[in-house]
Amino acid sequence: MVEIRKNLICLVDGEEREIIDGVLLQELDIELQNKIRHEFPNSSADSFICLDHLLKYRLEKIDKMLLEKRTASKHVNNKLTHILTDKNFKVVNVNKHQKESYTFGQKIADNVAHFGGSWGFIIVSICAMILWITTNTIHLFNVHFDPYPFILLNLFLSMVAALQAPLILMSQNRSSDYDRLHADNDFHVNLKTEEEMRVLHAKIDRIIQKDNPDLFEVQKMQTKMLGELQRQINELNNHQKNNEK
Repeated sequence: MVEIRKNLICLVDGEEREIIDGVLLQELDIELQNKIRHEFPNSSADSFICLDHLLKYRLEKIDKMLLEKRTASKHVNNKLTHILTDKNFKVVNVNKHQKESYTFGQKIADNVAHFGGSWGFIIVSICAMILWITTNTIHLFNVHFDPYPFILLNLFLSMVAALQAPLILMSQNRSSDYDRLHADNDFHVNLKTEEEMRVLHAKIDRIIQKDNPDLFEVQKMQTKMLGELQRQINELNNHQKNNEK
């Protein structure tokens, strides 16, 4: 019994090929069909293309997918680099910045405010007033320079309060500047973190929605190519066996 084989004409080179050596356009995915029809406007869904020429279009499609993936990854990496180098997202060491910007007067104001708000200052003040009042009341050491109602003591206390108040205000202003700088630094940290998270989410979404399907499509295409190659090998083996018979 003679085996009848159906031959078809490849639309690329016009050569006659066996149907096992190619596929119809309608069997391909839409993207490959559109690309082939763009180069061969006279082709139709029933047009035949051999596997040798089809390999070129498949490789071009894979290269295009890889190029798009590299371009998208480069774009995401550039955005991350911009975020890391952008001065708007610059994070500073607040304590170091404050110490480096201190003036001599500001250091004195901070030390005075720190000592004035401590138990040490309270204890020293109480001891000094007790000693003052005791000395002028019982004439300790025969000293009696500020009799009751201790006008000189009141004058000294008023002077201390008058000088201490602006120094404390200066220190509080420094503290307010520190709080503002710290809040501004926290804002930049949060903004930088938010931008980084947004870019990373976009990258993960692309991997899930685009890269993984593309990878599966490439694997599917490779599986088809391997299957077609195996089919050709089997066909050659069958021809060889038939010739031997």
